[in-house]
Amino acid sequence: MNDGFSSATNLFRELTEGLPRQGPGSAAATRRALAMMRGLPKRPRVLDVGCGPGAQTIELARATGGSIIAVDHSARFLGELERRAQAAGVESQIARLRVSMFDMEFAEESFDLIWSEGAIYIRGFGAGLAAWRRFLQPHGWIAVSELSWLVEEPPQEPRAFWARRYPGMQSVEENRAAVAAAGYIDLATFVLPSQDWWDNYYGPAEARLAELRAKYAADTEALAAVNEIQREYDLFRKYSDSYGYVFYVMRKPSA
Repeated sequence: MNDGFSSATNLFRELTEGLPRQGPGSAAATRRALAMMRGLPKRPRVLDVGCGPGAQTIELARATGGSIIAVDHSARFLGELERRAQAAGVESQIARLRVSMFDMEFAEESFDLIWSEGAIYIRGFGAGLAAWRRFLQPHGWIAVSELSWLVEEPPQEPRAFWARRYPGMQSVEENRAAVAAAGYIDLATFVLPSQDWWDNYYGPAEARLAELRAKYAADTEALAAVNEIQREYDLFRKYSDSYGYVFYVMRKPSA
């Protein structure tokens, strides 16, 4: 959710380039969500929306044996995915497509599975689910992870912070209602554990902040961005019981 800081002298890119992930997640969480699905074809056709550098894309290729179209607007991320897929030996299963998730054009009912880890917020949770539904086969599955409030009354400090950073953030119950409104059934959810934030995302990025503070010591704008990023990490340390990433796994009905 740090995209707003990219204007500070390329700070965001320096902070995140080469990280294992561009958001909270893990191979275990990807596989847990996949295990909640019933009746997928042996080699499903998969659409990975907002794939980033592709940690989950590669895991999906390994776990499903299927063919994957990985969509992202960033040429840098798609290049990272290509290199990682080659190293993992799954490049033949993955087609990379540089396009905005707002501009995707696929045939109706052309995928057995749609996946989006930490990216549907760009489209909007309910809006994304509704817009992508036409690409999914009847009985097909969709899995997305989304930053969500975990308590009915979040504390003021994180509520104020995320009101600026992600004003569309909703509770799990509100997102459940959005799932139903978009016409999906058989919803299952789970909250990503805290280590899925720290091991592959916050932890590696936080280790770079001291270097960036030194590098941009004379740049007031960049230092302000560094401090705001650090505040995000500190807030999660303090309030991880109040909000987190939640996986939402659901199915398109037959009619």
